Amino acid sequence: MAKPRRRQAGEGGISEYMTKAGPRFLIKFTAQRADGTKRVVLKRGFKTRKDAAAALRAEVRKTEVGEWVEPSKQRLDAYLAEWIQGQRLGPATLASYRKNIRLHIDPYLGALPVARLTGPAVDAWMRRLEESGRADGQGGLSARTVRYVYTILRSALGDAVTQGRLSVNPTDRSTPPSPSEARPPEMQAWTAAELGRFLGWAEAYDEDLAIGWRLLAATGMRRGEALALRWRDIDLDAGRLAIRRSVGVVKTKGAGERLVEGPTKTGRSRVVDLDSGTVGALRAYRAARGLLALDLVRDSALVLSNLDGTHRHPERFSRHFAGHIARARRALGEERLPVIRLHDLRHTHATLLLADGVPVKVVSERLGHASATITLTVYQHVHPGMGREAADRFAALLEG
Repeated sequence: MAKPRRRQAGEGGISEYMTKAGPRFLIKFTAQRADGTKRVVLKRGFKTRKDAAAALRAEVRKTEVGEWVEPSKQRLDAYLAEWIQGQRLGPATLASYRKNIRLHIDPYLGALPVARLTGPAVDAWMRRLEESGRADGQGGLSARTVRYVYTILRSALGDAVTQGRLSVNPTDRSTPPSPSEARPPEMQAWTAAELGRFLGWAEAYDEDLAIGWRLLAATGMRRGEALALRWRDIDLDAGRLAIRRSVGVVKTKGAGERLVEGPTKTGRSRVVDLDSGTVGALRAYRAARGLLALDLVRDSALVLSNLDGTHRHPERFSRHFAGHIARARRALGEERLPVIRLHDLRHTHATLLLADGVPVKVVSERLGHASATITLTVYQHVHPGMGREAADRFAALLEG
């Protein structure tokens, strides 16, 4: 039986050692640091000599081509604190990242050295979040939230690979909740009759808030976009408005919350045409606001402001809508007005237009989607018979 070939200088070595669980193997090789100095590296725990040999070949190959990365002893929580400081994100997104790192990553993985994080460890962390990850101790997080937190960790570790702190991203070897598992809550949309019924009731009950509901339903704007709209953005004579910015809530631990204006979700502005009924409602609303205070109707004034001219709080705005829905259902009959969320006025706008045959691209531009593909994906349920209609039209072309 031939003896194993003696390894040459630079090829490293393999040694066997004993543990309570039986024999294990370690590899030893010399690697060059970024500063040009060299260090001897030991890696233990391989169950077979074959596994150890494969790992050794891979490590030696990395040293030869300059891809070897010295394992970092920095803890994950320290790295994430450093990483988040360098991110160019909007205030609301940045606050969300900080909150999720503080609540859902640091308590579970923060004490681990970045270099010790593995795919199985990431998987185990996500399962814990699903089982008992709520900060209030009342159960687990939804698959949607877990996937969101996972994307934060994945982005941070991806930057660690780019910066040469890690050789591979351990999240590449993990299995987060799938997009289908993490899909958002099912959207609801009113019919045209239900929307008209509600708007009529709201205008009689509270004209000040009713214009907000009408604007959202008539334009498909997002809540934050509507609350950041200023009179200079609206051309009542031309019957159109420009959506240029959005307002959101930024919550910071120990510092409370504040409202911050920033760009729209896609970072792009858009112009949306208005129907004559909405133009008329806006004229009447502006006239009524002007009687209260001229400052409320200046070009720079917010359209849907509080009476002191400040932004309405987005979350309270949504709660007002929920309250109006409850009152309207009692007045009109629960069976005549299904419960929807404020954001569902946007879905109602899109659904009604698409169902009436308005081109997808037009609807996409009104909604401010990054592409018509997003609109098609989100609203593919609107026309379940569209495929059949297309087939029938094709057949008609052949016959004609």
